[in-house]
Amino acid sequence: MKNNILKSTLILVLAVTLASFTTISDKIVDVTKSQVTWKGYKVTGSHEGTISLTSGVLKFDSDKLVGGEFSIDMTTIINTDIEGEYAKNLEGHLKSDDFFGVEKFPTAKITFKSVEASGKNSYAVAADLTIKGKTNPVTFEISIYGSKATASLKVDRTKYDVRYGSTSFFDNLKDKAIYDEFDLVVDLQF
Repeated sequence: MKNNILKSTLILVLAVTLASFTTISDKIVDVTKSQVTWKGYKVTGSHEGTISLTSGVLKFDSDKLVGGEFSIDMTTIINTDIEGEYAKNLEGHLKSDDFFGVEKFPTAKITFKSVEASGKNSYAVAADLTIKGKTNPVTFEISIYGSKATASLKVDRTKYDVRYGSTSFFDNLKDKAIYDEFDLVVDLQF
């Protein structure tokens, strides 16, 4: 009995000692060198562009990713596949209440909830994405190489009350229909 208590105490001391050497470090994302691109699809084609991060951090335990959090400035939505007046009109429409309502909701946010290694430099991430004040779970893969990371995810806009042109809410849209999912491709530097 005395021997078991001694062993248990020793294991506890060892566990506490090892835990004290585990350090979580934050890698601040350089928002001026990082890029987020978006692509939305409609029956007659697609549009794409960029949007800026306002802040971002990846959390590491030694060299393993364990968390992250990012803020996105929704007022920076830019279209890159058309130019001039058409681009400005599309950007204005995307910023309007028909889409992202950036005057009322200027910031979107993604917060990692769980991270699991899925390969040598890859991780499966479950996160909460907040757009227009609505939060929903998303999953995606992120790859990390040195001080760079890349991720891509599909977002169902209807979960965030972005309904314009959606066949999930409106009938007879024909060639005016806009698909519910859009893509985000994120290239981070930290």
